[in-house]
Amino acid sequence: MATTLTLHPDRALPADPATRGLARRIHAHTAALPLVSMHGHVEAQVLADDVPFGDPAALLVTPDHYVTRMLVSQGVAPHELGVRGPGDPATGPREIWRTFCTHWNLFRGTPSRFWLEHELVEVFGVDVRPGAGTADQIFDRITAVIGDPAFRPRALLDRFGIEVLATTDPATARLEHHAKLAADGYGQRVIPTFRPDALVHLGRPSWRADAALLAEVSGIDTGSYDGYLEALRARRAAFVEAGALATDHGHLGTDTTPLSRTDASTIYRDALAGDVSAQEADAFAGHMLHAMAGMSRDDGLVMQLHPGVLRDHHEAAFGAYGPDRGWDIPVHTEYTRSLRPLLNDFGTDPGFRVILFTVDETSYSRELAPLAGVYPSVRLGAPWWFLDSPHAMRRFRESATETAGFHNTSGFVDDTRAFASIPARHDLSRRIDAGYLASLVVEHRLDEDEAFETATDLAYHLPKRAYAPRG
Repeated sequence: MATTLTLHPDRALPADPATRGLARRIHAHTAALPLVSMHGHVEAQVLADDVPFGDPAALLVTPDHYVTRMLVSQGVAPHELGVRGPGDPATGPREIWRTFCTHWNLFRGTPSRFWLEHELVEVFGVDVRPGAGTADQIFDRITAVIGDPAFRPRALLDRFGIEVLATTDPATARLEHHAKLAADGYGQRVIPTFRPDALVHLGRPSWRADAALLAEVSGIDTGSYDGYLEALRARRAAFVEAGALATDHGHLGTDTTPLSRTDASTIYRDALAGDVSAQEADAFAGHMLHAMAGMSRDDGLVMQLHPGVLRDHHEAAFGAYGPDRGWDIPVHTEYTRSLRPLLNDFGTDPGFRVILFTVDETSYSRELAPLAGVYPSVRLGAPWWFLDSPHAMRRFRESATETAGFHNTSGFVDDTRAFASIPARHDLSRRIDAGYLASLVVEHRLDEDEAFETATDLAYHLPKRAYAPRG
């Protein structure tokens, strides 16, 4: 017999009755606020084309590396989840969905369970718990919802209450999908984000091809270091023209030591010739973070730094399935010394803003909160990737707030490719913040009216302020 699937109204709120009652009221105060999604990975083409989503598996399973990595860790073959490598057999959508539902128990206690339950109940109207015996019933229900014109991607912007959705786009993107969205009246609602990673990591096998593409897209010769910098500035200007408010940098480390122009030019020339060492490539990447900070100071784009993840940890999996398949693992990350060159030059410059993210919780109170607590240019990003979970979000508030305060943080970002999960992720963040604020009131560290005001700031005003266009 199938078990009913429902959402408890107090989910993720504090267990203590006195705190829970206040948290419930604080959450209700923010629950209907618009969603400001300033960092994510929904493809602009999805919204530009506005075609129906394919099937439940393609929407909720295959593209979600939180889901696939958990199943793979328990022995499910990637191709059974729609993640195919060379020679892998094709698996039909219904079979993928059955595999997912059969392993529903694996998600107990995870944030994925919270998000998926929210999606199933609130978005798709599912009322039975996933399992081997309910997989087909749920698949058919979701398929029917997907077929409704009210579930087209653009319609979901309204249904979900998304005020702004920032995509993440390679520096060489031609932005044609954003141009189409702008022509259709969505230009200030769906905005690009400039991501130059492929162009600053000289050791990547595709780097020379990417540098050539940069020249083609910008119309500027990248055969020299000076031309390369000019081409990057031109692409940044194109992104600004398309409505971009930020850049995004996904480096492994946080070194920001600038090189001399001579040394940078030499390393760049050697990379074009295919003769650059790993040490030189790392030094150039750190140098380019410093250079990008200067460009952000000049053009006003907010600099987002997402460091500390060793991507594609399993080489064979990367070779077979490509990036973003769940094989990315956090490493220890140092900020205080590494960011000092950048912050010495730009940290008090009124034209520069940087938002620091981490997947290393040990840095919250030791480094990140003190940095944000003194440098006017620095804000702390929301718990990200492996930390966007109830307990980790709470730990962030407890570790960072006493030193950095609330207003040196930048609000929540969902950082997701799973479009249908965006409301669930924001809802979880608002619930955790409501619980934390309620605890401050109950402990007589905050007045109740201040808690309600702060909850609104965290959910809505702070992300808008952190990414607001300069001037």
